[in-house]
Amino acid sequence: MVLDQKGLLFEYLYPMLLRLNNENPQSKEIDRIVDCLKNGGIIIYPTDTVYALGCDITKVKAIERICKLKNIKPEKSKFSFVCSDLSHLSEYTKPIPNHIFRIMKKALPGPYAFILEASSNVPKIIKQERKTVGIRVPDNAICREIVNALGNPIISTSLHDGGDSILEYFSDPEIIEQQYGDKVDLVVDGGHGNIYVSTVLDCSSGEINVVREGLGNLDILN
Repeated sequence: MVLDQKGLLFEYLYPMLLRLNNENPQSKEIDRIVDCLKNGGIIIYPTDTVYALGCDITKVKAIERICKLKNIKPEKSKFSFVCSDLSHLSEYTKPIPNHIFRIMKKALPGPYAFILEASSNVPKIIKQERKTVGIRVPDNAICREIVNALGNPIISTSLHDGGDSILEYFSDPEIIEQQYGDKVDLVVDGGHGNIYVSTVLDCSSGEINVVREGLGNLDILN
């Protein structure tokens, strides 16, 4: 449930399934999603891999809601910052070595998460003693349009936590809505999601270490 600034019930009184065209998302529907996020809502939305939980990076209470839903402490979370392009890097990460930036430009948008040194702008609720942040730029039009319209990254975590492949109820938006509809404010239907997670590359030391091999091909490192 989301409240507006006057404490009144927001438009999204009950969670709903919002269907969007995956190739050309309708701007009116994108605006509704952004309104939900700006009012502290949490959403489930498509990426280029699995469906994910997300909220506005600036909304602390929304971050707390996601942590509660996933039964994790904010400081122990492994959230990614979902960006529409690489323009947010300088705000949330420390300077990136040229050889790593070249690989990121080659890989993104795509099914990769890059772990980088975090800047002081990372929200304190999730930074705590952590010195790194995960950056994603998914190859998904809906996802990127949401972030573009919002104007800042989305805090994001996959619905699925274990293994490389997922069950149908983590990839079918209608089943996702049945499972999670009473726990979030919007489920964004962009069609069936993928059944594989992203490839995670830890670049925080200046070297590139493969943390998890997922959908993203490691040929980008060559």
